[in-house]
Amino acid sequence: MPPLLPLTRRTLLTGSALLAGSGLLPRAARAAVVGERRAVRLSAGPARASLAGAGFPDTAVWAYDGRIPGPELRFRQGDTARIAFANALPEATTIHWHGLRVPNAMDGVPGPSLPPVPAGGRFDYEFPLKDAGTFWYHPHVNSGVQVAHGLTGAFVVEEREPIRVDRDLLWLLGDWRLTKEAELAGGFGHPMDATHAGRIGNTVTINGAVRDRVSVRAGERVRLRLINAANARVFALDFQGHAPRVIALDGQPVTPHTPPDGKVVLGPGQRADLVIDMEGRPGEGFDVVDGFYPRMAYRLTRLTYGDEAPLRDSPLDAPIALAANPLPEPDLAGAVRQDVVLDGGMHGAMPKTAGPRGPFWALNGVAAMGHHHLEPLITVKRGQTQVTAFVNETGWWHPMHLHGFPFRVLSRNGRPAEHREWRDTVLLGPRETAEIAFVAEEAGDWMLHCHVLEHQETGMMAVLRVTA
Repeated sequence: MPPLLPLTRRTLLTGSALLAGSGLLPRAARAAVVGERRAVRLSAGPARASLAGAGFPDTAVWAYDGRIPGPELRFRQGDTARIAFANALPEATTIHWHGLRVPNAMDGVPGPSLPPVPAGGRFDYEFPLKDAGTFWYHPHVNSGVQVAHGLTGAFVVEEREPIRVDRDLLWLLGDWRLTKEAELAGGFGHPMDATHAGRIGNTVTINGAVRDRVSVRAGERVRLRLINAANARVFALDFQGHAPRVIALDGQPVTPHTPPDGKVVLGPGQRADLVIDMEGRPGEGFDVVDGFYPRMAYRLTRLTYGDEAPLRDSPLDAPIALAANPLPEPDLAGAVRQDVVLDGGMHGAMPKTAGPRGPFWALNGVAAMGHHHLEPLITVKRGQTQVTAFVNETGWWHPMHLHGFPFRVLSRNGRPAEHREWRDTVLLGPRETAEIAFVAEEAGDWMLHCHVLEHQETGMMAVLRVTA
């Protein structure tokens, strides 16, 4: 593979700019006002972006509407989203609306839900927005390549009655493997990545750029929406000098709480909404450090307080709990059960048929190479409650994502989950187990896969079939 930029403070922070307030967010494509039938137009195609910052050339990428990340799509709960999509890529693609409860035909999976959108083709997505929360969108064709090239974007559904904050910010976290010339390194799908932790990069961006610092004001309350859009990198963010409270996970409200050990951990595909009271003093600065990989810890950015007088002298006295979304509660007494065992990878039981391109991973001993002609791993009737334990028998981390149905996390490693949170992606460490439950609301074939995209594309994917 080409030589890589080292993962250092310099490569992560060189040339980045101070962007405050709404300037930190990509311009939102606000659409679908209640009663309005206008569609948002969205295209995917080649572009160039300044990922590494000043002193480095722009990087050739693939982008939605020419931006990295793509436009932030914002709607309100109860709206209908209408997106007129055009594919200007040199290959087929789709859009998967990660975490949103959409009709099966709108899920963006080639084969089970719809044909892929060919190069030069178009497709109109339309679906009701049942849940408020922080979601995102990305391709589900050749995902390991297309996502790594930049095809990601945020999808925010605002509550009808949002909580009171001074600013609503969004950080879409990207991870890039760049050469010394700031071009995307080759080696996509390399067996070393596929059989280990996946394609982890050497440059991390917030909303498409390295951010040296983020401006905040003393006394303000910020709602910070975090999205991990990386192919494989797991984040563990330490907001030094601050006490963030988690109010939503994967878009679904959760009892407000301090993150375990003070670190916000996000596997690929996961999201977290935080409320942070800026309790520093004017002129101070505090690092945000990603320390998930201890020997590769680095400063993601720095919260920098301006010289303005504090907005208030004590934290805002307003509730931060979000209203629950209308999700059907699992009926554990009447549930059916099917466990899923994760196996394979380096030092694991890789499939006997593994070649230089895989398969390298399996679910219940079955390896899937592609979306088409997959026999269901799990079959359940519509309206039935399904309970599943994910059993990770590998030595690697796996964020397991289920399309179509948010699920309750019932237990981890045999212990009841503290918050019984709703999620659509659950992160499993080596040799860990997580038990989940959900109601199969809509008939169809739905994907279940690891969101380390190199794992997904080399075997760790399956179909959940919901029969009428």
